[in-house]
Amino acid sequence: MHPAYSVILFTTASGAGYGLLFLLGLLRAFGLVTPDWWFGATSIFIALALVTIGLLASTFHLGHPERAWRAFSQWRSSWLSREGVASAATYIPALLLWIAWLTPGASEQLIKIAGIATVLMALITVCCTAKIYSTLITIRQWNNRLVLPVYLAMALASGAVLFLALARLFAYDLPFHGLVAIAAVVSALLIKIAYWLSIDRRAPRHTMADATGLGRDTRVRQWEVPHTAENFVMKEMGYSIARKHAEKLRKLVMIAFLVTLIALVIAQFAPGLWATLFTVAAVPSLGLALGIERWLFFAEAQHVATLFYGAERA
Repeated sequence: MHPAYSVILFTTASGAGYGLLFLLGLLRAFGLVTPDWWFGATSIFIALALVTIGLLASTFHLGHPERAWRAFSQWRSSWLSREGVASAATYIPALLLWIAWLTPGASEQLIKIAGIATVLMALITVCCTAKIYSTLITIRQWNNRLVLPVYLAMALASGAVLFLALARLFAYDLPFHGLVAIAAVVSALLIKIAYWLSIDRRAPRHTMADATGLGRDTRVRQWEVPHTAENFVMKEMGYSIARKHAEKLRKLVMIAFLVTLIALVIAQFAPGLWATLFTVAAVPSLGLALGIERWLFFAEAQHVATLFYGAERA
C-alpha cells in the first residue's frame, strides 16, 4: 500500500496525543501526578494539539476533504466512522478534565470522573483506529491479531515518553513515571518485533488463479499488462518495497527504539538537569522510530488487487 504521509502523521501524532491523554487522565484521577496549574494547562494542550493535528492531517488523504463529515454517519458498520465519532467524543471529557484541572477548588470527584472518562475514550479511539486496518481481510499484513496491540503499545509508549519529558521539565516527576515510560517502550518494541515475525512467517493465502476464478490448482500467469499507464489501483495498492530495504528500515526502527530506551535508563539514574536532558532527547528518537515504523506498516502491506497486476501471490 502507498504510505501516504498524511495518514502516517495522523496515526503517529494522534496516537501520541491519545497516549498522553490516557496517562494524564489516569494519573490525575488517582492523584499520582501534580495538580499544578501550569503543568496541567501545558500537558493537556499538547495532547489535544497532537490529536487535532493528526485528525486534520487524515483529511488530506481524502479525495474530497470537505465531505469528511459524512464519515460520521456510518458508525454502525464502519470502523473508520466509529473512529471519527470516538475521536470527536474524546474532546468532551478531555476538555472537562482540562477545565476542572485549571479551576481552583474544583471537585476532586469531578476531576476523577473526567479523568477516567478521558482514559476510556482515548483507549476506544486508538482501538477503532487499529480495527480500521486489522479487519481488512484483503491485506494479509494488516489482517493480523497483533495490529491492535501494536497500535495500543505505540500510543502508550509515545504518550509515556512525552508525559515523562513534561513532568521532568516542570520538575514534578516521580520515580515510577520513568519506570512506566521504560516499560512502555520495551513493550512496544517487543510487540512490534513479534508482529514482524508473524507477517514474515504467514504465507500468502491467495494466488492469481484465485483472483481470476480459474481454480486453486491451476497455474495462471499474466500474459499482458491490464493497462498501458499507471492507474489509481497501481499507485495506491501496488506500492511495494524490496525485502532488503525493508530489513534495513526495520533495523533502523529497532536502533531508534534502543537509543530511546538507553536515554530513558540513563535519565532514571541521572541527577537533576541531566535527567531532564536525556528524557527530552528520547522524544525525537522515539518519534523517528514511530515514523519509520508506521511508514513500513503501509509499505509492507500487499493488497489482493495486485494479483490482477502481475503479483503471483498476495
